[in-house]
Amino acid sequence: MLSALQFSRLDLIVLITATLMLIASCSSISNKATTHTYYIAADEIQWDYAPTGKNQITGRAFSEDENVFVATADDRIGKVYIKSVYREYTDATFSTLKPRGPEWEHLGYLGPVIRAGVGDEIKIVFKNNLSIMASVHPHGVFYTKDAEGSPYNDGTSGADKKDNMIHPGDTFVYEWSVPERSGPGPNDPSSIVWMYHSHVDSPKATNSGLIGPIIISRESGGYASDVDREFVTLFTVTDENDTYYLDKNIQKFTKGVDDTDDDDFYESNLMHGMNGFVYGNLPGMVMKNGERVRWYLIGLGTEIDLHTPHWHGHTVLFNGNRTDVLELMPASLKTVDMTLDNEGTWLFHCHVNDHIKAGMLSMFTVLPK
Repeated sequence: MLSALQFSRLDLIVLITATLMLIASCSSISNKATTHTYYIAADEIQWDYAPTGKNQITGRAFSEDENVFVATADDRIGKVYIKSVYREYTDATFSTLKPRGPEWEHLGYLGPVIRAGVGDEIKIVFKNNLSIMASVHPHGVFYTKDAEGSPYNDGTSGADKKDNMIHPGDTFVYEWSVPERSGPGPNDPSSIVWMYHSHVDSPKATNSGLIGPIIISRESGGYASDVDREFVTLFTVTDENDTYYLDKNIQKFTKGVDDTDDDDFYESNLMHGMNGFVYGNLPGMVMKNGERVRWYLIGLGTEIDLHTPHWHGHTVLFNGNRTDVLELMPASLKTVDMTLDNEGTWLFHCHVNDHIKAGMLSMFTVLPK
């Protein structure tokens, strides 16, 4: 017969075991990955690099030198081009575009922001509404061969190839995970930027406009609680000579071009922009004094795409270093933080001289608290 002391010890063991099992069960539930689902299509649109029709940096009409890039002529395309872009829809019917809030107006022709936190899952239901092949290839996140979105001689076949090139009119589901190595590192802030783009003839695809941002945070969901406002900026010289649509653009916007290799014609189609805008036409860069702003910077392009983003009136922190100019190479991705302390409208531009002349400039406005 058990003594009272033995009985109480037995009860205690049972209670501790049950408690540990409950904790493990709750932990398993709380650590269950959250899946973020996005319905994204590749659509063909007409894009205007300077929708206000003037140089917003000077506040005047375009000069003769600036009109090299933006003026329409019998043998010049001008500032409006047919492009392909990623757009987000509300569901798998792809019948209703998901509204883009005013805080993301500045994204321009960039695709929707894809968000997740470390430990989460990402599901992209992708529909190709174009007349050419397209895909979705991510940077940074974890993907297997059946969700890479990039065709090359990798020794795979069958199901591992279906993701590489999505035919016009078809739909494909990409699934990626977000392990620790996809999230912010020891020297990073609480969230960082990656990107996604079509890898079917990657130069043509990205010049055509098929690119967008991925934001990964330490916290679940992809949001950072220590940030008040976020901005994503792509610095690139979009080569409209090397897209899927050069012939269509010539046909639609000119009276004919005799020689597409002519240096003057070629130069006219190099659009030095930020998110697809030139000469200060980038909208939506408005914030308030005292806010903590996180800037996600993306570089892309060729050997001429060495960019140096520079903020007037403010400084930023990059990996603990203070600066107001940053180096940005093709396909580089950088995240910097700024605490706003200086009201007014300020210049934000690439500091490469040729890029300044060609229109890689914008402005941001800091309002009172």
